[in-house]
Amino acid sequence: MRKKILLLGSGELGKELVIALQRLGQYIIAVDNYENAPAMQVAHDFEVIDMLDGDALDALVEKHQPDLIVPEVESIRTERFYDYEKQGFKVIPSAKAANFTMNRKAIRDLAAKELGVKTAKYRYATSYEELKKGVEVCGLPCVVKPLMSSSGKGQSIIKSQSDIQTAWNYAMEGSRGDLKEVIVEEFVDFYFEITLLTLTQDNGNTLFCPPIGHRQERGDYQESWQPMSMNNIHLKEAQEMAEKVTTALQGSGIWGVEFFISKSGVYFSELSPRPHDTGMVTLANTQNFSEFELHARAILGIPVQEIKLLKNGASAVILADKDNSTLPIFSGLEKASSLPDSDFKIFGKPTSRPYRRMAVALSYGISESTESLVERAKHIADIISVD
Repeated sequence: MRKKILLLGSGELGKELVIALQRLGQYIIAVDNYENAPAMQVAHDFEVIDMLDGDALDALVEKHQPDLIVPEVESIRTERFYDYEKQGFKVIPSAKAANFTMNRKAIRDLAAKELGVKTAKYRYATSYEELKKGVEVCGLPCVVKPLMSSSGKGQSIIKSQSDIQTAWNYAMEGSRGDLKEVIVEEFVDFYFEITLLTLTQDNGNTLFCPPIGHRQERGDYQESWQPMSMNNIHLKEAQEMAEKVTTALQGSGIWGVEFFISKSGVYFSELSPRPHDTGMVTLANTQNFSEFELHARAILGIPVQEIKLLKNGASAVILADKDNSTLPIFSGLEKASSLPDSDFKIFGKPTSRPYRRMAVALSYGISESTESLVERAKHIADIISVD
């Protein structure tokens, strides 16, 4: 079984997915809007196009005739996926899933209005004036997010009326694609938030990875750890919500389903139909399969019987702090390697800019607490610098 896979988006998550697919004997064409993207470095072939150009995307599908079309980023003309399915191409996890989850409006309305899943109070806004009205409904503080963005870009918290204009401007700057609309949400006073990696299979049962805790800054994840200790009743509730939403969206693969855990219960937050950035902690071999290996098996129809937690683990991002238009250079690797039960992965991005995620630090231990592991991962991240 060898399939030709068109990977739309070639960042660090795509790179790990390509490696997992290569180990299963597959042929991958990596696509992005710039050359030498991380996944292109390990794929069989690559293409550089503007994935918001529907005609260019159509031409690419026609040229390569892939067995599987696998989106890895949000900024794609996903509405074309419906046509591809009609033409006989398989979209991962499905055209419906890709379209609903690339846009926060569609997925939130599906979860809250159609499926009755518990979410924070929310409104939409296409202008500053509409945002002000949304803030009145949701109350202060509240959260503003572009309907289409990635890695937390454009997200902010409005704490007072004076923050509204700044939040609107920031959301517009962080919005991906040509959709200029935001969602404003009631601020949930949560104890913690989790990512519940959910595996749906054509040839097997829906399975769940042990929950992953994470901390965000500037709307982007900074550290993650697995497992996140939590009440079994809340975990079961999150699993039921995740299965309900992924079943409605259809298709096979790994899904990063995010939840808030608060004193009033579990709130559905967001969902990504692909490997999740917080799930990079699984690169520390915390499970019998990493999230990338799980995704690869599911989209190929290779059954996964169970997901086992093998050890505790943590991850911490390594960020650039300056602009560099040439291949970045990393220092501190020797010192970082001297720490026990740890590792790091450099993504291979060809350029850097302040706060761009360039690598990840990992730590692990069978009985060591996740708190201790997070501190070690952060220490590794502090040692490694990007020039």
